[in-house]
Amino acid sequence: MKENIELQNLKFEEINEGYTFPEAFAEANRCLNCKNPLCVTGCPIEHNIPGFIQQLSKGNIGNAMEIISEKSSLPAICGRVCPHEKQCEGHCILNKKAAPIRVGKLERFIADFDEEMNLSREKLQPKTRGRVAVIGSGPAGLTVAGDLARQGFNVIIYEKEQELGGVLMYGIPEYRLPKEVVRREIDKISALGVTFMKNCMIGTDITIDQLLERGIDAVFIGSGTAIPKSLDTPGHDLKGVIQSSYFLRTVSLYNNRSLGKDEVPIKVGDRVGIIGAGNVAMDAARTAVRLGAESVTVFYHRGEEDMPALKTEYHEAVEEGVEFSFFSSVKKFTGEKGLLKAVEVQTPDGEITMPMDKVLLAIGSRPANRIVSTTSGIDVDDTGYVITKERPYGMTSRKGVFAGGDVVHTPQTVVLAMREAKNVVKGIAQYIDAKKLLEE
Repeated sequence: MKENIELQNLKFEEINEGYTFPEAFAEANRCLNCKNPLCVTGCPIEHNIPGFIQQLSKGNIGNAMEIISEKSSLPAICGRVCPHEKQCEGHCILNKKAAPIRVGKLERFIADFDEEMNLSREKLQPKTRGRVAVIGSGPAGLTVAGDLARQGFNVIIYEKEQELGGVLMYGIPEYRLPKEVVRREIDKISALGVTFMKNCMIGTDITIDQLLERGIDAVFIGSGTAIPKSLDTPGHDLKGVIQSSYFLRTVSLYNNRSLGKDEVPIKVGDRVGIIGAGNVAMDAARTAVRLGAESVTVFYHRGEEDMPALKTEYHEAVEEGVEFSFFSSVKKFTGEKGLLKAVEVQTPDGEITMPMDKVLLAIGSRPANRIVSTTSGIDVDDTGYVITKERPYGMTSRKGVFAGGDVVHTPQTVVLAMREAKNVVKGIAQYIDAKKLLEE
């Protein structure tokens, strides 16, 4: 059993290595320090990218980290999983020569080096401005909590899971984002004076109404999209048709030794199909490969150029043996005695039947209504997303209750959730300050 666990961990070791100090120093010195840096324009949270790169080029890693911390509470995470090729690196002037500055790897290097050498620790601010409850400990919740704590607010995060991190912990595979990195970033949030209530489900264990009745000044809903979308394709209820989010969660729990191998849906030798072509689909496909699937085929109804997944994710999946069937749609799941056995696929060459043991659905998700349905006065749109205001930014139709991240918009990236969260932080601070002033 021990040997199997060690082999499993090897398969899920981080695949993209970080820079050594000489490599990071050399890369930083390639930066042109542009007068009008396009990389900043491409960054959703408008990082001072030339600033921290310049400090790194001088060997001032502590100063570089201080600059990063002005905008980001999760640099070691963002440096690994942000879509840099579409954002900062994609806008870099050197991209014209196909040699953009590797901003993500530099950010990751600075954050990792800072942690390893224990260079910087932020001062704990007195918590005198008000009390805020944050629901969910994903990217949006952690950003709101960290930023508010820095500004003197007493923040409590409520998380329904046994471990903090949300999608960072349970949705992104270990080989892309090691969970120790997530725990390390959360420890930094905790060091700011943020407290955590784990295994606490808002709407069941306690409601937002009760939180407000107990002296909480404002509540932030950052619960994400917990309900995966399904297909009504014939045979979709066969055993073997599985949600990718559930699959990735079980693998994460298995890698953390919180779940047995038998609980993971994909077995060695399985023939696996993936429906969808976003980053979650790539994660599911590459994870299935690591679990020993005999074959993994991604079905996508459009072409390669239309894939929502990052090009790097697609190319790495191909290198690992994932097959892609473009302009293809699964029309029917077929099985025997309730078990999936094959899929009928419409391809450009006609309809074919492919033997299949498991099919993973990666076609998106939507918010659960548990929190909204147990709270009076929160409006949602026709698809269940929470409606928020511009002034104060992020507040729902319920006074004092704010929302941000995927629960407000369709699922996006970590850094886009952070950008939204930072705007909501301003709204929460304005609201509580005005509330306190009126009370006085």
